[in-house]
Amino acid sequence: MLTSIKTNSLTNEGQKLGMMYIRVAIVLFGAQLLMGLIAAIQFIVPGFLFEIFDFSVARMVHINALVVWMLYAMIGSVYLMLTDETEHNVVAIGLGKLAFWVLTAAVTVVVLVYIFIQVGAGSESTIWFINEGREYLEAPRWADIGIVVVVLIFYWNVFATYMKGKKTGIMTVMVANLMALAGLYLAGMFFTDNISIDQYWWWWVIHLWVEATWEVFVGTLAAYALVKIIDAKREIVEMWLWIEVLMLFGSGILGLGHHYFWIGTPEYWWEIGALFSSLEPVPLVAMFVHVLYDWGKEQGANGTKPAIKNGPAMAWLVTNAFGNFLGAGIWGFFHTLPQVNIYTHGSQFTAAHGHLAFFGAYATILIGMMYYGIQRAYGVERMRATFKSKMAIFLITFGVLGMTVALTIAGYEQVLVERAELGANWNAFFTAQDLPWYIQAQIWRTIMGVVTFIGFIYLVWDLITIGKEAKEAQV
Repeated sequence: MLTSIKTNSLTNEGQKLGMMYIRVAIVLFGAQLLMGLIAAIQFIVPGFLFEIFDFSVARMVHINALVVWMLYAMIGSVYLMLTDETEHNVVAIGLGKLAFWVLTAAVTVVVLVYIFIQVGAGSESTIWFINEGREYLEAPRWADIGIVVVVLIFYWNVFATYMKGKKTGIMTVMVANLMALAGLYLAGMFFTDNISIDQYWWWWVIHLWVEATWEVFVGTLAAYALVKIIDAKREIVEMWLWIEVLMLFGSGILGLGHHYFWIGTPEYWWEIGALFSSLEPVPLVAMFVHVLYDWGKEQGANGTKPAIKNGPAMAWLVTNAFGNFLGAGIWGFFHTLPQVNIYTHGSQFTAAHGHLAFFGAYATILIGMMYYGIQRAYGVERMRATFKSKMAIFLITFGVLGMTVALTIAGYEQVLVERAELGANWNAFFTAQDLPWYIQAQIWRTIMGVVTFIGFIYLVWDLITIGKEAKEAQV
């Protein structure tokens, strides 16, 4: 028999645990932006903080903080939706809380090691205690093992709760996807002597997370949020969710092929990778268009005004649908086409695509879930957008788009001068970085980074105050 769960506020420990994860995610989000600003300044002024806080460290913390804050927000979002979807209390909640504190302590130690233990000879001991030396997966071996244990505990909480509770289509997809999300991490925990084989499995962690499991994760959160925020029809969102699973698990694995040519695999991976990677954002956009059309049509037929229960969350959800299509789809497609990628690979085009794709596909929906969590925490029926929430979404979106355009211009300059004209050698690389277009683009990237950080300040300010304001307005 299912345990009764109240769903008008955070009345159970599982959702409270979810908010604990989300609070840490916000802190790491701020750290990511701060490290990005430092690295952006160092592009323009290479001597800035030289031998105090070098570019390699700022970049490493910037990228790793990005991945970790998103994982924290994802786990928090799962705990928010778990009891709603299953109508059952979270199994082994005490173990789940222990895992949270262990993970947070480990992340804190790893970040401090990144910052304060910056240089030195590599050895077997440094792999275990300092840095594994693999880009994006720099965590030392002890932290790697700890992360696996924590994720297994999290997955057990979710799976056991799902098995004891109601089994909705949304939660079924989430449980299956979490298994793939956790399993793929293991591909980055072993090494081979052959660099091509090693890079092959490395990409299975770095990009298959993004191109398959994370995209399905986003679709699941979007489906859940649309049901909760605008009372979207469950059968519609679940239909598109299953279509997304079919397309993304297939297109994600095959789409990964646009990396394979560069690690020594056959040329046919160019075409396969370029074709299938372009299909990934389609189902999510289709879900939004179908749901919003059906919702608006139904509201109009009933003669009622469309009701949005959480204005800021809905704004971020819409930004997610089209940001995903623009960043992961459009920017990714024109960058990964084989005939183009031979020139753009490893240039600032890559950074442009990465910034807009991670923001559009993941950051947007996770921020939306933060607003939904705030609404649940204060138990309010409706939460309207405030001036602060409008400034946050405008400045952050404008800032990221500005950075993307600036980095695209820098990439174009690299492709034109460094790759096409000068032959892509070391001399060409340094010559291109001294040219006016490149320098001006990096300056604008930094300016837009400041705009994004100001937007983040508005976001934090709003998240701290909007729940209380909505509660007072409701009374």
